[in-house]
Amino acid sequence: MMGVIGNDGDAMHFTDFISTHISLYEIKNGYPMETQTVVHFTRHHLLANVASKVKYMVAMLLACFDPKRGPNLCFIDAHGASQSLNYSGHGIGHTICMSIFHMLWKPGLTIEGGQSIIRKCVAEIQNRLIVNLRHFEVYLVDKDGIRKLDSVGGKQVDLINQECIVPITRA
Repeated sequence: MMGVIGNDGDAMHFTDFISTHISLYEIKNGYPMETQTVVHFTRHHLLANVASKVKYMVAMLLACFDPKRGPNLCFIDAHGASQSLNYSGHGIGHTICMSIFHMLWKPGLTIEGGQSIIRKCVAEIQNRLIVNLRHFEVYLVDKDGIRKLDSVGGKQVDLINQECIVPITRA
């Protein structure tokens, strides 16, 4: 699963390019790419574009599950640099939620524990941003594939807003 941020055209075009080539690889070879191969393939094409006239200004999070290595979350920037991480995000939401991730994430976290962290992050984003973001889609990538979990937002978050772990002072 890829989460891509950047210019709209760049993000759409690069995401389509990567996903179609990954599908083509599976059709040609009869088996899917391994997760590290997907990361290297993506990095290679971002690096090739840095040297060309066509420059994709995108950054991405690539979440996958490798049967040999387990879960993997890889951050890839616009220059093709990559890093495997335990947690991450994009944009202002990443900045707001990083302290929550840092305090509450631990190895072996359950799905319920992860959902609790996500609800606290959404509550904090809604407290700090003036834009009314009411609905957040949540997906889980594990050994069983990609699953959509319950969305976060609405009244569920309004209840958590009262017990947010990062206090905000407003003038």
